[in-house]
Amino acid sequence: MDNFQQVSMMDTVPGVPEPRKRKIKCELYNDNFQNFKRYGIPKAQLVIADIPYNIGTNFYGSNPMWYKGGDNANGESRLAGKAAFNSDFNFNIVEYFHFCNRLLKKEPEKSNGRGKSSDAPCMIVFCSFQQISMLIETAKQYGFKHNIPLTFIKRNSAQALKANMRIVGATEHAVLLYRDKLPKFRNVGADGKNHMVFDWFEWQRDSKKEYAKIHPTQKPIAVLKKLIEIFTDPGDVVIDPCAGSGSTLRAAYELGRSCYGFEISRDFCRQAWAEMLPPEAET
Repeated sequence: MDNFQQVSMMDTVPGVPEPRKRKIKCELYNDNFQNFKRYGIPKAQLVIADIPYNIGTNFYGSNPMWYKGGDNANGESRLAGKAAFNSDFNFNIVEYFHFCNRLLKKEPEKSNGRGKSSDAPCMIVFCSFQQISMLIETAKQYGFKHNIPLTFIKRNSAQALKANMRIVGATEHAVLLYRDKLPKFRNVGADGKNHMVFDWFEWQRDSKKEYAKIHPTQKPIAVLKKLIEIFTDPGDVVIDPCAGSGSTLRAAYELGRSCYGFEISRDFCRQAWAEMLPPEAET
């Protein structure tokens, strides 16, 4: 099997004349993002990734999946004391920010006027709550001086084994990072009016009939689409350095954004190519 998959379609943005329509690409590379130079991908408006949380063999620590059938009376399952994936031990955050700094577009020289955001790029990093301060400080070393923490609210918790002992977590976290100018910001709703965008979002779960569940920390397409719509325009480029299931690529592609992803696991890549990437894809 080739180490990447490419898809193309015509951008069908309403009101754009036929000769100006651009091909939208969707490519997933079975490779480390540090090897990006060999692929010649364009600079991105948005880099969005779910980085490993570096919790190693404690990944399923408070999750019922630690036990057979979710019941400790049945004994430990094959997931007990196991990591979810190999990179969840020593993910190199310095190399990650070096990649983002190189692959994000440069900031525009001019803003879009008083009271408006610029067209500057940004990145969104999904992370654990404990990683937030470290990410913010490391990002500053690479010129990403500003941040907005984001919270995603769930209706349930994976920490069910702790529910009789303490308050359990029912949130996901991310950090929006940008350099100097406020990043591109699109807050026009379906009604054509501008709406406030809060620093918290509902965690809208995907329908299993519509999207396959491939990765243990897979992010919902609906959530990813919301973020992509806010910080990019149709035809912009979105990059995911830790693609996993390919859900970010699928979300970006369905919104008419070109998308490129890197994933070191061949198994995850195979599943993403077969079950997540657009039906038009060919291996």
